[in-house]
Amino acid sequence: MDFAAYADAGVALVNAPLGDLAALRRHLRDRPGYPERIGERDLATLRALQRRLREVVQAADAGDEPGTVARLNSLLQRTAVSPRISGHDASSWHLHVTAPGTAVGNDIAAEVLMGLAVAVIDQGVDRLGLCRAEGCELAYLDTSPNRSRRYCSQRCASRSNVAAFRARARARAGEQA
Repeated sequence: MDFAAYADAGVALVNAPLGDLAALRRHLRDRPGYPERIGERDLATLRALQRRLREVVQAADAGDEPGTVARLNSLLQRTAVSPRISGHDASSWHLHVTAPGTAVGNDIAAEVLMGLAVAVIDQGVDRLGLCRAEGCELAYLDTSPNRSRRYCSQRCASRSNVAAFRARARARAGEQA
């Protein structure tokens, strides 16, 4: 089990457009075996989780550490987490967090919740946030060494930096006139 990858998957789920089953399949296209197995029930499960995870990120973004942890704990308590060692051969032992045959939606829920819980424990609540770019409300997980991430993507960071540069240039031009 790669907790960092599962934390990233949790943030990606918060940001995913889950309008219908086809959108969920596109979101899961890199997860072998999942797109073929998902159904409407999984979509409903993941939409509900998505809303609740957004509340977790909003609490973290607001600096509400106790609220963030309480929300994550509430989600963990509602999710069937059944850790087990699994492997395809003796050299590939790894940890799964659900029992075999678990519905895809519940499997993904357990993975992303465990990943985000570990991220909060190891790195801190302040590593979760919402993009600071104007008009963007996507979530991010800051994995930078100096805790400096404030944007969901390089695109939003660049767009914000260019806008700030242009605003300063206009202000300087206005002062000179």
